Amino acid sequence: MDLELRNAAKEYLLRYGGDSFPNLFREARGAIVMDDGGREILDFTSGQMCATVGHNHPEIVKAIEEAGRRAYHLFSGMIPEVVARLAKQVATEWMPQGLTKSIFINTGAESNEAALRIAKMYTDGYEVLAVGGSWHGVTGGTSTVSFASDRKGYGVPPPGIFLFPEPHSYRPYIKGMSAEESALQCLEISLKMYDMASTGKRAAILMEPILSAGGVLVPPRSFMQALRKAADERGMLLIFDEAQTAFGRIGHRTGAEMFGVTPDIMSLSKTLGGGLPLAAAVTRPDIEQNVFEKGFSFYTSHVSDPLPATVGLAVLKVLNEERLVERSRETGAYLRNALLELQGRHEAIGDVRGEGMLLGIELVTDRETKEPALELGRITTEKCFEKGLSMNIKRRPERGSVWRIAPPLTISRQEIDRGIAILDEALTESLDIAARPSHRQSA
Repeated sequence: MDLELRNAAKEYLLRYGGDSFPNLFREARGAIVMDDGGREILDFTSGQMCATVGHNHPEIVKAIEEAGRRAYHLFSGMIPEVVARLAKQVATEWMPQGLTKSIFINTGAESNEAALRIAKMYTDGYEVLAVGGSWHGVTGGTSTVSFASDRKGYGVPPPGIFLFPEPHSYRPYIKGMSAEESALQCLEISLKMYDMASTGKRAAILMEPILSAGGVLVPPRSFMQALRKAADERGMLLIFDEAQTAFGRIGHRTGAEMFGVTPDIMSLSKTLGGGLPLAAAVTRPDIEQNVFEKGFSFYTSHVSDPLPATVGLAVLKVLNEERLVERSRETGAYLRNALLELQGRHEAIGDVRGEGMLLGIELVTDRETKEPALELGRITTEKCFEKGLSMNIKRRPERGSVWRIAPPLTISRQEIDRGIAILDEALTESLDIAARPSHRQSA
Protein backbone atom coordinates (compact mmCIF):
# COMPACT_ATOMS: atom_id res chain seq x y z
CA MET A 1 0.00 0.00 0.00
CA ASP A 2 1.33 3.44 -0.98
CA LEU A 3 0.17 5.97 1.65
CA GLU A 4 1.65 8.81 -0.40
CA LEU A 5 -0.64 7.93 -3.32
CA ARG A 6 -3.65 7.63 -1.02
CA ASN A 7 -2.89 11.09 0.35
CA ALA A 8 -2.43 12.41 -3.19
CA ALA A 9 -5.88 11.13 -4.10
CA LYS A 10 -7.36 12.98 -1.14
CA GLU A 11 -5.46 16.18 -1.84
CA TYR A 12 -5.71 16.48 -5.62
CA LEU A 13 -8.91 14.75 -6.75
CA LEU A 14 -12.28 16.44 -6.88
CA ARG A 15 -14.89 14.35 -5.08
CA TYR A 16 -17.66 13.51 -7.53
CA GLY A 17 -20.29 11.84 -5.37
CA GLY A 18 -21.55 8.27 -5.09
CA ASP A 19 -19.79 5.34 -3.46
CA SER A 20 -16.10 5.78 -2.70
CA PHE A 21 -13.50 3.74 -0.86
CA PRO A 22 -10.43 4.63 1.24
CA ASN A 23 -8.38 2.11 -0.77
CA LEU A 24 -6.84 2.71 -4.16
CA PHE A 25 -7.10 -0.06 -6.75
CA ARG A 26 -4.38 -1.69 -8.77
CA GLU A 27 -5.73 -4.20 -11.29
CA ALA A 28 -8.68 -6.38 -12.27
CA ARG A 29 -9.20 -9.74 -13.98
CA GLY A 30 -12.47 -11.49 -14.71
CA ALA A 31 -14.72 -11.00 -11.68
CA ILE A 32 -11.86 -10.01 -9.34
CA VAL A 33 -10.57 -6.52 -8.48
CA MET A 34 -7.33 -6.03 -6.52
CA ASP A 35 -6.75 -3.08 -4.20
CA ASP A 36 -3.49 -1.32 -3.36
CA GLY A 37 -2.91 -3.70 -0.47
CA GLY A 38 -2.99 -6.74 -2.74
CA ARG A 39 -6.40 -7.84 -1.46
CA GLU A 40 -8.70 -9.62 -3.95
CA ILE A 41 -12.31 -8.41 -4.03
CA LEU A 42 -15.11 -10.22 -5.83
CA ASP A 43 -16.94 -7.76 -8.09
CA PHE A 44 -20.72 -8.12 -8.14
CA THR A 45 -21.24 -4.94 -10.19
CA SER A 46 -19.01 -5.46 -13.28
CA GLY A 47 -17.20 -2.25 -12.41
CA GLN A 48 -19.76 0.47 -13.11
CA MET A 49 -22.07 -2.16 -14.69
CA CYS A 50 -19.79 -2.07 -17.77
CA ALA A 51 -17.38 -5.02 -17.72
CA THR A 52 -19.98 -7.56 -18.82
CA VAL A 53 -17.40 -9.91 -20.35
CA GLY A 54 -15.22 -9.62 -17.26
CA HIS A 55 -12.39 -7.24 -16.41
CA ASN A 56 -9.50 -7.23 -18.90
CA HIS A 57 -10.82 -10.09 -21.00
CA PRO A 58 -7.99 -11.38 -23.26
CA GLU A 59 -9.97 -10.48 -26.39
CA ILE A 60 -10.38 -6.90 -25.14
CA VAL A 61 -6.65 -6.66 -24.41
CA LYS A 62 -5.92 -8.04 -27.89
CA ALA A 63 -8.30 -5.47 -29.45
CA ILE A 64 -6.55 -2.60 -27.68
CA GLU A 65 -3.18 -3.90 -28.94
CA GLU A 66 -4.59 -4.15 -32.48
CA ALA A 67 -5.85 -0.57 -32.31
CA GLY A 68 -2.41 0.44 -31.12
CA ARG A 69 -0.91 -1.02 -34.30
CA ARG A 70 -3.52 0.61 -36.53
CA ALA A 71 -5.05 3.76 -35.01
CA TYR A 72 -6.50 4.97 -31.72
CA HIS A 73 -7.97 8.20 -33.04
CA LEU A 74 -8.63 9.98 -36.33
CA PHE A 75 -10.13 13.22 -37.59
CA SER A 76 -13.85 12.99 -36.84
CA GLY A 77 -14.81 13.14 -40.52
CA MET A 78 -12.64 10.11 -41.36
CA ILE A 79 -14.71 6.96 -40.86
CA PRO A 80 -12.46 4.04 -39.86
CA GLU A 81 -13.10 0.66 -41.45
CA VAL A 82 -13.60 -0.85 -38.01
CA VAL A 83 -16.46 1.58 -37.29
CA ALA A 84 -18.24 0.53 -40.49
CA ARG A 85 -17.77 -3.11 -39.43
CA LEU A 86 -19.19 -2.44 -35.97
CA ALA A 87 -22.18 -0.52 -37.35
CA LYS A 88 -23.05 -3.41 -39.68
CA GLN A 89 -22.75 -6.04 -36.96
CA VAL A 90 -24.81 -4.06 -34.43
CA ALA A 91 -27.54 -3.44 -37.01
CA THR A 92 -27.75 -6.93 -38.50
CA GLU A 93 -27.14 -9.13 -35.43
CA TRP A 94 -28.24 -7.23 -32.33
CA MET A 95 -30.85 -4.56 -33.01
CA PRO A 96 -34.60 -5.04 -33.49
CA GLN A 97 -35.64 -4.97 -37.14
CA GLY A 98 -35.56 -1.45 -38.58
CA LEU A 99 -32.95 0.08 -36.27
CA THR A 100 -29.95 0.23 -38.58
CA LYS A 101 -28.41 3.73 -38.43
CA SER A 102 -25.83 4.29 -35.67
CA ILE A 103 -23.61 7.02 -34.32
CA PHE A 104 -20.73 5.82 -32.10
CA ILE A 105 -19.65 8.09 -29.28
CA ASN A 106 -18.30 7.65 -25.74
CA THR A 107 -20.77 7.60 -22.87
CA GLY A 108 -24.39 6.77 -22.11
CA ALA A 109 -25.08 10.42 -21.38
CA GLU A 110 -23.80 11.31 -24.86
CA SER A 111 -25.90 8.63 -26.53
CA ASN A 112 -29.00 9.88 -24.73
CA GLU A 113 -28.18 13.49 -25.64
CA ALA A 114 -27.90 12.39 -29.27
CA ALA A 115 -31.20 10.50 -29.03
CA LEU A 116 -33.00 13.49 -27.53
CA ARG A 117 -31.49 15.83 -30.12
CA ILE A 118 -32.64 13.53 -32.94
CA ALA A 119 -36.15 13.31 -31.48
CA LYS A 120 -36.48 17.07 -31.06
CA MET A 121 -35.25 17.81 -34.58
CA TYR A 122 -37.42 15.09 -36.15
CA THR A 123 -40.63 16.16 -34.39
CA ASP A 124 -39.88 19.89 -34.18
CA GLY A 125 -40.88 19.54 -30.52
CA TYR A 126 -39.19 19.82 -27.15
CA GLU A 127 -41.48 18.06 -24.67
CA VAL A 128 -40.12 14.83 -23.18
CA LEU A 129 -41.91 12.32 -20.97
CA ALA A 130 -39.57 10.54 -18.54
CA VAL A 131 -40.12 8.08 -15.72
CA GLY A 132 -39.53 8.24 -11.98
CA GLY A 133 -36.51 6.24 -10.86
CA SER A 134 -34.78 6.83 -14.20
CA TRP A 135 -31.10 7.51 -14.77
CA HIS A 136 -29.89 8.73 -18.15
CA GLY A 137 -26.74 10.74 -17.40
CA VAL A 138 -25.31 13.88 -15.81
CA THR A 139 -25.05 16.19 -18.83
CA GLY A 140 -27.34 19.17 -19.38
CA GLY A 141 -30.16 17.40 -21.18
CA THR A 142 -29.91 13.95 -19.62
CA SER A 143 -29.79 15.21 -16.04
CA THR A 144 -33.20 16.84 -16.50
CA VAL A 145 -34.79 13.49 -17.43
CA SER A 146 -33.05 11.53 -14.63
CA PHE A 147 -35.02 11.07 -11.43
CA ALA A 148 -33.17 8.38 -9.47
CA SER A 149 -31.05 10.80 -7.45
CA ASP A 150 -30.97 14.35 -6.13
CA ARG A 151 -31.76 17.09 -8.64
CA LYS A 152 -30.92 20.07 -6.42
CA GLY A 153 -28.25 22.68 -6.86
CA TYR A 154 -27.67 22.59 -10.61
CA GLY A 155 -29.52 25.69 -11.76
CA VAL A 156 -32.66 26.08 -13.82
CA PRO A 157 -33.44 23.03 -16.01
CA PRO A 158 -34.79 23.42 -19.55
CA PRO A 159 -38.57 23.43 -20.00
CA GLY A 160 -40.70 20.63 -21.37
CA ILE A 161 -39.90 17.74 -19.02
CA PHE A 162 -42.89 15.72 -17.80
CA LEU A 163 -42.88 12.78 -15.42
CA PHE A 164 -44.83 9.56 -14.91
CA PRO A 165 -44.40 7.16 -11.97
CA GLU A 166 -42.19 4.13 -12.35
CA PRO A 167 -43.96 0.74 -12.55
CA HIS A 168 -43.08 -1.02 -9.29
CA SER A 169 -43.99 -4.67 -8.75
CA TYR A 170 -43.06 -4.62 -5.05
CA ARG A 171 -44.47 -1.21 -4.14
CA PRO A 172 -47.41 -0.45 -6.47
CA TYR A 173 -48.44 3.19 -6.24
CA ILE A 174 -52.18 2.53 -6.18
CA LYS A 175 -53.37 0.47 -3.23
CA GLY A 176 -55.77 -2.38 -3.89
CA MET A 177 -54.55 -2.95 -7.43
CA SER A 178 -52.15 -5.52 -8.80
CA ALA A 179 -48.73 -4.24 -9.82
CA GLU A 180 -49.72 -4.36 -13.49
CA GLU A 181 -53.05 -2.60 -12.94
CA SER A 182 -51.37 0.08 -10.85
CA ALA A 183 -48.65 0.69 -13.44
CA LEU A 184 -51.16 1.03 -16.29
CA GLN A 185 -53.48 3.26 -14.27
CA CYS A 186 -50.59 5.54 -13.25
CA LEU A 187 -49.51 5.79 -16.87
CA GLU A 188 -53.02 6.62 -18.04
CA ILE A 189 -53.42 9.37 -15.46
CA SER A 190 -49.96 10.76 -16.22
CA LEU A 191 -50.70 10.88 -19.94
CA LYS A 192 -53.97 12.70 -19.32
CA MET A 193 -52.18 15.27 -17.15
CA TYR A 194 -49.46 15.63 -19.77
CA ASP A 195 -52.01 16.13 -22.55
CA MET A 196 -53.65 18.91 -20.51
CA ALA A 197 -50.31 20.67 -20.00
CA SER A 198 -48.77 20.07 -23.44
CA THR A 199 -48.12 22.97 -25.79
CA GLY A 200 -48.32 20.56 -28.71
CA LYS A 201 -44.54 20.58 -29.16
CA ARG A 202 -44.13 16.90 -28.39
CA ALA A 203 -40.82 15.15 -28.92
CA ALA A 204 -40.16 11.90 -27.07
CA ILE A 205 -40.94 9.34 -24.41
CA LEU A 206 -37.75 8.06 -22.79
CA MET A 207 -37.40 4.96 -20.62
CA GLU A 208 -34.99 2.25 -19.52
CA PRO A 209 -36.59 -1.15 -20.23
CA ILE A 210 -35.46 -2.15 -16.73
CA LEU A 211 -34.89 0.72 -14.31
CA SER A 212 -31.58 -0.11 -12.69
CA ALA A 213 -30.76 2.92 -10.53
CA GLY A 214 -34.44 3.12 -9.60
CA GLY A 215 -34.17 -0.26 -7.86
CA VAL A 216 -33.99 -2.88 -10.65
CA LEU A 217 -37.64 -2.46 -11.62
CA VAL A 218 -39.03 -4.69 -14.38
CA PRO A 219 -42.17 -3.22 -15.98
CA PRO A 220 -45.07 -5.40 -17.11
CA ARG A 221 -45.02 -6.24 -20.82
CA SER A 222 -48.38 -4.50 -21.21
CA PHE A 223 -46.87 -1.30 -19.79
CA MET A 224 -44.14 -1.21 -22.43
CA GLN A 225 -46.72 -1.86 -25.14
CA ALA A 226 -48.82 0.99 -23.75
CA LEU A 227 -45.80 3.31 -24.01
CA ARG A 228 -45.39 2.41 -27.67
CA LYS A 229 -49.09 3.17 -28.27
CA ALA A 230 -48.90 6.45 -26.33
CA ALA A 231 -45.93 7.64 -28.39
CA ASP A 232 -47.61 6.73 -31.69
CA GLU A 233 -50.87 8.47 -30.77
CA ARG A 234 -49.02 11.69 -29.90
CA GLY A 235 -46.52 11.75 -32.74
CA MET A 236 -43.63 11.29 -30.30
CA LEU A 237 -40.56 9.13 -30.71
CA LEU A 238 -40.06 6.29 -28.25
CA ILE A 239 -36.48 6.09 -26.92
CA PHE A 240 -35.16 3.08 -25.01
CA ASP A 241 -32.06 3.72 -22.93
CA GLU A 242 -30.49 0.25 -23.02
CA ALA A 243 -27.20 1.17 -21.39
CA GLN A 244 -27.51 -1.76 -18.99
CA THR A 245 -30.00 -4.06 -20.72
CA ALA A 246 -28.52 -4.56 -24.20
CA PHE A 247 -25.97 -7.18 -25.29
CA GLY A 248 -26.97 -10.04 -23.03
CA ARG A 249 -27.04 -8.62 -19.52
CA ILE A 250 -30.72 -9.58 -19.04
CA GLY A 251 -30.56 -12.87 -20.95
CA HIS A 252 -31.79 -11.29 -24.20
CA ARG A 253 -30.05 -9.32 -26.90
CA THR A 254 -31.98 -6.21 -25.82
CA GLY A 255 -34.80 -5.15 -23.56
CA ALA A 256 -36.76 -4.35 -26.72
CA GLU A 257 -36.48 -8.00 -27.72
CA MET A 258 -37.53 -9.17 -24.26
CA PHE A 259 -40.66 -7.00 -24.23
CA GLY A 260 -41.45 -7.37 -27.94
CA VAL A 261 -41.54 -3.57 -28.35
CA THR A 262 -39.34 -1.75 -30.86
CA PRO A 263 -38.42 1.87 -30.05
CA ASP A 264 -37.70 4.56 -32.62
CA ILE A 265 -34.28 5.22 -31.11
CA MET A 266 -32.14 3.04 -28.87
CA SER A 267 -29.21 4.35 -26.85
CA LEU A 268 -26.41 1.92 -26.01
CA SER A 269 -23.33 2.25 -23.86
CA LYS A 270 -22.04 0.29 -20.85
CA THR A 271 -22.51 -3.24 -22.14
CA LEU A 272 -21.05 -2.49 -25.59
CA GLY A 273 -17.64 -1.22 -24.49
CA GLY A 274 -16.57 -4.02 -22.14
CA GLY A 275 -15.22 -1.42 -19.71
CA LEU A 276 -14.02 1.13 -22.26
CA PRO A 277 -15.96 4.30 -23.15
CA LEU A 278 -18.11 3.31 -26.12
CA ALA A 279 -21.73 4.30 -26.70
CA ALA A 280 -24.15 4.56 -29.59
CA ALA A 281 -27.51 5.94 -30.59
CA VAL A 282 -29.32 3.78 -33.15
CA THR A 283 -32.38 4.76 -35.15
CA ARG A 284 -34.37 4.05 -38.32
CA PRO A 285 -33.15 5.16 -41.78
CA ASP A 286 -36.18 7.40 -42.36
CA ILE A 287 -35.54 9.28 -39.10
CA GLU A 288 -31.84 9.61 -39.91
CA GLN A 289 -32.63 10.92 -43.40
CA ASN A 290 -35.11 13.45 -41.99
CA VAL A 291 -32.71 14.95 -39.44
CA PHE A 292 -29.77 14.83 -41.85
CA GLU A 293 -31.73 16.99 -44.30
CA LYS A 294 -32.49 19.39 -41.44
CA GLY A 295 -28.79 19.72 -40.58
CA PHE A 296 -28.40 17.37 -37.62
CA SER A 297 -24.98 17.69 -35.97
CA PHE A 298 -23.33 15.73 -33.17
CA TYR A 299 -19.72 16.24 -34.21
CA THR A 300 -17.46 15.47 -31.24
CA SER A 301 -13.71 15.01 -30.84
CA HIS A 302 -14.12 11.26 -30.41
CA VAL A 303 -17.11 10.36 -32.57
CA SER A 304 -16.34 7.20 -34.61
CA ASP A 305 -12.98 6.66 -32.93
CA PRO A 306 -11.29 3.40 -34.01
CA LEU A 307 -10.02 2.26 -30.58
CA PRO A 308 -13.40 1.87 -28.84
CA ALA A 309 -14.94 0.48 -32.04
CA THR A 310 -12.25 -2.22 -32.18
CA VAL A 311 -13.06 -3.08 -28.57
CA GLY A 312 -16.80 -3.11 -29.34
CA LEU A 313 -16.25 -5.72 -32.04
CA ALA A 314 -14.23 -7.78 -29.57
CA VAL A 315 -17.08 -7.59 -27.03
CA LEU A 316 -19.56 -8.85 -29.63
CA LYS A 317 -17.16 -11.64 -30.59
CA VAL A 318 -16.87 -12.78 -26.96
CA LEU A 319 -20.63 -12.61 -26.47
CA ASN A 320 -21.11 -14.92 -29.46
CA GLU A 321 -18.22 -17.32 -28.94
CA GLU A 322 -18.82 -17.79 -25.20
CA ARG A 323 -22.64 -17.92 -25.56
CA LEU A 324 -22.97 -15.19 -22.97
CA VAL A 325 -26.59 -14.30 -23.75
CA GLU A 326 -27.60 -17.90 -23.02
CA ARG A 327 -25.21 -18.07 -20.07
CA SER A 328 -26.78 -14.92 -18.67
CA ARG A 329 -30.11 -16.72 -18.50
CA GLU A 330 -28.60 -19.88 -17.03
CA THR A 331 -26.22 -18.24 -14.57
CA GLY A 332 -28.84 -15.64 -13.73
CA ALA A 333 -31.29 -18.39 -12.78
CA TYR A 334 -28.60 -19.99 -10.60
CA LEU A 335 -27.87 -16.65 -8.92
CA ARG A 336 -31.56 -15.86 -8.43
CA ASN A 337 -32.18 -19.25 -6.79
CA ALA A 338 -29.28 -18.65 -4.42
CA LEU A 339 -30.71 -15.24 -3.52
CA LEU A 340 -34.17 -16.72 -2.98
CA GLU A 341 -32.64 -19.28 -0.60
CA LEU A 342 -30.97 -16.37 1.19
CA GLN A 343 -34.35 -14.63 1.37
CA GLY A 344 -35.77 -17.74 3.03
CA ARG A 345 -33.17 -17.42 5.81
CA HIS A 346 -33.35 -13.64 6.29
CA GLU A 347 -36.63 -11.81 6.95
CA ALA A 348 -34.89 -8.55 6.07
CA ILE A 349 -34.84 -9.52 2.38
CA GLY A 350 -38.24 -8.35 1.24
CA ASP A 351 -37.93 -8.90 -2.51
CA VAL A 352 -35.68 -10.47 -5.13
CA ARG A 353 -36.31 -9.27 -8.69
CA GLY A 354 -34.77 -8.62 -12.07
CA GLU A 355 -33.87 -10.48 -15.25
CA GLY A 356 -30.84 -12.53 -16.26
CA MET A 357 -27.74 -11.13 -14.59
CA LEU A 358 -29.31 -7.82 -13.55
CA LEU A 359 -30.95 -8.56 -10.19
CA GLY A 360 -32.13 -6.51 -7.25
CA ILE A 361 -32.46 -7.37 -3.54
CA GLU A 362 -34.63 -5.05 -1.49
CA LEU A 363 -34.04 -4.85 2.26
CA VAL A 364 -36.89 -4.04 4.65
CA THR A 365 -37.32 -3.73 8.39
CA ASP A 366 -40.64 -5.58 8.16
CA ARG A 367 -42.09 -7.60 5.28
CA GLU A 368 -45.62 -6.47 6.06
CA THR A 369 -44.99 -2.73 6.16
CA LYS A 370 -42.11 -2.91 3.62
CA GLU A 371 -40.34 -0.08 5.44
CA PRO A 372 -36.90 0.35 3.81
CA ALA A 373 -33.96 -0.89 5.89
CA LEU A 374 -31.63 1.94 4.89
CA GLU A 375 -29.15 1.64 7.75
CA LEU A 376 -29.01 -2.14 7.48
CA GLY A 377 -28.17 -1.77 3.80
CA ARG A 378 -25.32 0.60 4.57
CA ILE A 379 -23.82 -1.59 7.30
CA THR A 380 -24.10 -4.80 5.27
CA THR A 381 -22.58 -3.26 2.15
CA GLU A 382 -19.59 -2.10 4.18
CA LYS A 383 -19.24 -5.51 5.82
CA CYS A 384 -19.39 -7.24 2.43
CA PHE A 385 -16.50 -5.10 1.22
CA GLU A 386 -14.50 -5.85 4.37
CA LYS A 387 -14.98 -9.55 3.66
CA GLY A 388 -14.04 -9.28 -0.01
CA LEU A 389 -17.28 -8.63 -1.91
CA SER A 390 -18.08 -5.40 -3.76
CA MET A 391 -21.82 -4.61 -3.76
CA ASN A 392 -23.72 -1.54 -4.94
CA ILE A 393 -26.70 -0.38 -2.93
CA LYS A 394 -29.21 2.35 -3.73
CA ARG A 395 -30.65 3.79 -0.52
CA ARG A 396 -33.47 6.31 -0.80
CA PRO A 397 -36.49 6.50 1.50
CA GLU A 398 -38.94 6.86 -1.39
CA ARG A 399 -37.49 3.94 -3.38
CA GLY A 400 -36.13 1.58 -0.77
CA SER A 401 -32.81 -0.02 0.06
CA VAL A 402 -31.88 -2.12 -2.96
CA TRP A 403 -28.69 -3.92 -3.94
CA ARG A 404 -28.07 -3.97 -7.67
CA ILE A 405 -26.35 -7.25 -8.45
CA ALA A 406 -24.77 -7.38 -11.90
CA PRO A 407 -21.63 -9.56 -11.98
CA PRO A 408 -19.73 -10.16 -15.22
CA LEU A 409 -21.56 -12.62 -17.46
CA THR A 410 -18.40 -14.73 -17.39
CA ILE A 411 -18.49 -15.25 -13.61
CA SER A 412 -18.23 -18.86 -12.44
CA ARG A 413 -20.74 -20.62 -10.22
CA GLN A 414 -17.99 -21.11 -7.66
CA GLU A 415 -17.50 -17.33 -7.53
CA ILE A 416 -21.24 -16.84 -7.16
CA ASP A 417 -21.29 -19.32 -4.30
CA ARG A 418 -18.45 -17.44 -2.66
CA GLY A 419 -20.26 -14.12 -3.05
CA ILE A 420 -23.49 -15.50 -1.63
CA ALA A 421 -21.63 -16.95 1.36
CA ILE A 422 -20.04 -13.56 2.07
CA LEU A 423 -23.38 -11.80 1.71
CA ASP A 424 -25.04 -14.30 4.05
CA GLU A 425 -22.33 -13.84 6.68
CA ALA A 426 -22.30 -10.05 6.36
CA LEU A 427 -26.08 -9.77 6.58
CA THR A 428 -26.19 -12.04 9.65
CA GLU A 429 -23.60 -9.90 11.44
CA SER A 430 -25.27 -6.65 10.38
CA LEU A 431 -28.68 -7.76 11.60
CA ASP A 432 -27.10 -8.48 14.97
CA ILE A 433 -25.52 -5.01 15.07
CA ALA A 434 -28.74 -3.28 13.96
CA ALA A 435 -30.69 -5.09 16.70
CA ARG A 436 -28.51 -3.79 19.53
CA PRO A 437 -30.21 -1.08 21.62
CA SER A 438 -27.10 1.14 21.52
CA HIS A 439 -27.08 1.08 17.72
CA ARG A 440 -30.81 1.79 17.42
CA GLN A 441 -30.45 4.84 19.70
CA SER A 442 -27.46 6.20 17.75
CA ALA A 443 -29.17 5.58 14.41
